[in-house]
Amino acid sequence: MTPPAPSPALLPLGSTLKVLRPHPNLFAFYDGRIEGARAFSAGPNWLDDGAYALGVCVYAIVDGTEALLYDTHISLTHARLMRETLERAGVTSIRVVLSHWHDDHVAGNAVFADCEIIALDRTQAALAEHRAALESGNPPIRPLIMPNRIITGPTELSVGSLRVLLEPAEIHSHDGLILLLPDEFIMLAGDTLEEPITYVSEPARLPVHLEELKRVRGWGYKRILPNHGAPEVIAAGGYGSSLIDATIRYVQKLIRTRSVMSFADQDLSTFIAEDIAAGHLSYFAPYEEVHANNVKQVLALP
Repeated sequence: MTPPAPSPALLPLGSTLKVLRPHPNLFAFYDGRIEGARAFSAGPNWLDDGAYALGVCVYAIVDGTEALLYDTHISLTHARLMRETLERAGVTSIRVVLSHWHDDHVAGNAVFADCEIIALDRTQAALAEHRAALESGNPPIRPLIMPNRIITGPTELSVGSLRVLLEPAEIHSHDGLILLLPDEFIMLAGDTLEEPITYVSEPARLPVHLEELKRVRGWGYKRILPNHGAPEVIAAGGYGSSLIDATIRYVQKLIRTRSVMSFADQDLSTFIAEDIAAGHLSYFAPYEEVHANNVKQVLALP
């Protein structure tokens, strides 16, 4: 008889947070992707199952005493640790940019309630629409602090001497906002890119997401830092543009599952086998469930 699998270890929230430095002006606050570990509870919850298991990273652009934080992480504990780290590094002024409205990107907003929190108008609207669900979730995000500076399109900011561009991109979510450092050729992608595969949250919009991916590819950025990816790749400076091409191929094949039923029966390792073999993507077993759900959502479309 096969012995039962050991119960996952419940580690103190925030105790496994790592601070990576993919660029001299970037802090990367990474947590999760730890086999056999959970951070919030043993039972199903969005923090462990939707973020911690897959690995989640939040970035801060820092120059001198100024910092621009891209999302606020998965808990108030994580947000406090980020703020303490930045302040110990000499930061006295923090602004926040939200990549989109999903729970694992806004859970720490309350720690930055005294800061400027920048978001697209579509993000503000989505947060308002889903506020009750976010505040009563498991774990709850209560109170949900709303953005206080609303933008409607591409926006340029500065962090010390660094130029920062905010570019809307409807990928993964209708309110995606990518952050670019044009002089360093670095893209902070939020959830518009994810490795090994994108998480489909709006299946009916996949054809739009595909065209948006092609548009983003045309920007020519060679260093890409997603919010969900492998920590060793992020620490080493990020992914190359092959991540965009691999994501395009994945979305194209996902759309084709509606007409090529053999695709729908493939597990993730088979579905992306060519990109794994070519070294464009790395296989990570917890994404099998993500892939199965992606296929299910696409096949359920009318």
